[in-house]
Amino acid sequence: MTQPSLSATSDCIAACIACADACDQCFAGCLKEPDVTAMARCIALDVDCAAACRFAAGALQRDSMLAGAICTLCAAACAACAAECGRHGHGHCRRCAEACRACEAACRAMAA
Repeated sequence: MTQPSLSATSDCIAACIACADACDQCFAGCLKEPDVTAMARCIALDVDCAAACRFAAGALQRDSMLAGAICTLCAAACAACAAECGRHGHGHCRRCAEACRACEAACRAMAA
């Protein structure tokens, strides 16, 4: 397996950080929706995805030998979060889904 370029690594770290931020904003937005119960799955996935993104960003920053596996986990979390957020019409959910899809693609490339 070849070492990813410094640019690809930096891009993935940025995508992970942006996704974690979008998940945090979505989480906060979901809590303000009139029917919070209907947003429970979205909220739970926001929390999991943000944690996975921060874990992946840290692993990449440390050049961890586990970075590939962690990026695989992050990509799975992002895919699940994007799918759930995509079911909702709220602006915070749409922005989160977009950030999740970008992070998923960046993490899959890093894990390859």
